[in-house]
Amino acid sequence: VLALIAFICIETIMVCSPCGGLYFFEFVSCSALVVTGVLLLIFCLNLHTRVPQINWNLTDLVNTGVSTSFFFIASVVFATLNHKTEAEIAAVIFGIMVTVVYGVNTYFAMKKWRMSSKQQSARQTSEYTRARTESRGEAENRPEIQHLEA
Repeated sequence: VLALIAFICIETIMVCSPCGGLYFFEFVSCSALVVTGVLLLIFCLNLHTRVPQINWNLTDLVNTGVSTSFFFIASVVFATLNHKTEAEIAAVIFGIMVTVVYGVNTYFAMKKWRMSSKQQSARQTSEYTRARTESRGEAENRPEIQHLEA
């Protein structure tokens, strides 16, 4: 919602002299809004469960981390390259607010990703141990397999 408000504020600006900061802020806010909206839709409709090959926790972490970084850079650049109109000041304020919100979300996404990584590695270790135990049992029951003792 804050990214949408920042995008609306940036679109109300009619005149810009150095437009680079404005265009960069506009690109960042629109891109973050679209990518986050698509991910939100995927999670709300539980479509992520149909594609287990993608690490969705890592995808969310990358999205929030990149959005945090780019919103911070865009807000700083636009804060230095504007004419101090109400719309420009509002866009910078909302840009900073979006940076903080994405930063907090990045923190929680990092915690969730670490927790899922630990669970996945524990699951892989137990599967390896079980497979190894089963293969040893099969070898002991089959006399045609010779055991080499060191």
